[in-house]
Amino acid sequence: MKNNRILGLLLIGIVECMFAQKKIDFLVKPYLQDAEPTSIKIMWETTDGEESVVEWGTRKKLKHATTGSSSKVTYGAARLHEVKLTGLKKFTKYYYRVKTGELTSDIHEFKTPPFSSEATTFNLVAMSDMQYDYRQPDKFSEIVNQGVIAYLEKEFNGSLPENLALVMVPGDLVENGAKYHQWKDHFFSPAADLFSQVPVYPVPGNHERNSNFYFKYFSLPENGTPAYHEHWWYKDYGNTRIIGLNSNHGYRDLKEQYQWLATVLKETAENKDIDFVFAQLHHPHKSELWIPGEEDSTGKVVKMLEEFTETSGKPSLHFFGHTHGYSRGQSRDHKHLWVNVASAGGAIDNWGEYQGRDYNEFTVTQDAYGFVMVTVDPNPEDPKLTLKRISRGNVEDGVKNNEVSDEITVFKNTKKPEKPQVLSPVNKMVNYIGTTLKASLFKGERMGAFHAASHWQLSKDKTFKEASNSWKQFENWYYDENRQKFDDLTDESFERLEPNTTYYWRVRYRDQFLNWSDWSDTASFITTK
Repeated sequence: MKNNRILGLLLIGIVECMFAQKKIDFLVKPYLQDAEPTSIKIMWETTDGEESVVEWGTRKKLKHATTGSSSKVTYGAARLHEVKLTGLKKFTKYYYRVKTGELTSDIHEFKTPPFSSEATTFNLVAMSDMQYDYRQPDKFSEIVNQGVIAYLEKEFNGSLPENLALVMVPGDLVENGAKYHQWKDHFFSPAADLFSQVPVYPVPGNHERNSNFYFKYFSLPENGTPAYHEHWWYKDYGNTRIIGLNSNHGYRDLKEQYQWLATVLKETAENKDIDFVFAQLHHPHKSELWIPGEEDSTGKVVKMLEEFTETSGKPSLHFFGHTHGYSRGQSRDHKHLWVNVASAGGAIDNWGEYQGRDYNEFTVTQDAYGFVMVTVDPNPEDPKLTLKRISRGNVEDGVKNNEVSDEITVFKNTKKPEKPQVLSPVNKMVNYIGTTLKASLFKGERMGAFHAASHWQLSKDKTFKEASNSWKQFENWYYDENRQKFDDLTDESFERLEPNTTYYWRVRYRDQFLNWSDWSDTASFITTK
């Protein structure tokens, strides 16, 4: 009898252990994907279990339940779950929690986007290159929690999804995309409190290694080229179109990607509800901190975006990373911004550490951690975007607590500064060794406009087809020094001219909102021996 009792207790213990071993837990907590005014996708990963249920509603007492599907990410028992909620109302806050077996998440919030025709002011965050740095393993967590979330809580009232529409990530989410554990430990876990409330839209960087894990973990818009699913896509939020591109080897030269982009840009130009285009891809066309990281193919994308802006009148920008530091520049002839949004975790590319170059396009480059916040105001009379760099500093200069280290506002509508007047030399003889061109003071059309750039042309031809160009901006932060600090933008020197030659010159002025004036009248002078 005693032996039977002992045997029974052993059997009960074995059964309890078997059930204990089947306890399900989260590997990746819930995160949001592909938000539309009437739908959204919710994903999570568990150690086991096929059940994929989202309970949701407009109040914390969740009235609805929607079932989705699950799939394996690796050969183990872990399951990745995806549920698409439909029948939602535009621009509405919802509550939800996910359920797999006995496992239930906390209740989270999200907010659906507005339709493009009913656009409203919104914020987005862009950050990249958060791949794991073994010397500073908690840096990405700091950027998200003490950076993004803390900044929003300080600057705005209300909950996180009411103040942040989406997160853009132009590549290098992990250090090695082929290592399964890095997705959980290095990317999703540090950002769980953000991605559970705000949808994230990445594009692959070189560190993702074209891994199948990347394409499993993200459910991106299905509007790219079908044969290259999720390699390129676009997403609309209100009056802004966000375009994701793949600049990695094996994809950066594919004609299918550029054909698709050309088609999307043509349709966007004709779409009256879209005012701005934000593109993201990983590699820079030009990099002041790290020249070896540059890619010519990105220049092709920049040119396409510039041409789009020229023909449509809609400002554009491209976000990128790869170089681990912030840079912000602008195209000379178009309302197009160049913005490196790194680094959100990867080791900083410090000044002088690699081969660099001071490019005309860039006015600000900083070897620091941080993220970029963009606010889009769709005011139907005068749409605008405001971009801010929120800095977390670096190791050498110390941590910065969400300091705004750069800012620019661009309006869709063009209000030109006054045409400058040529002052001297005009119909004069000058020494061929060189001369200084002088023009009138700047007068802006917009309130608060100031003289932000000058573009001078000097030519032996009245048509300026083969002119010498000088484009100077009011600031040029390079190696922590403003190289334009003492430059007067109303004059410009040209040296080593040809003797006994007639020269023609003109100038135009730009305000800080990227509006150019008309060219000045053409003046001329003759050089002596």
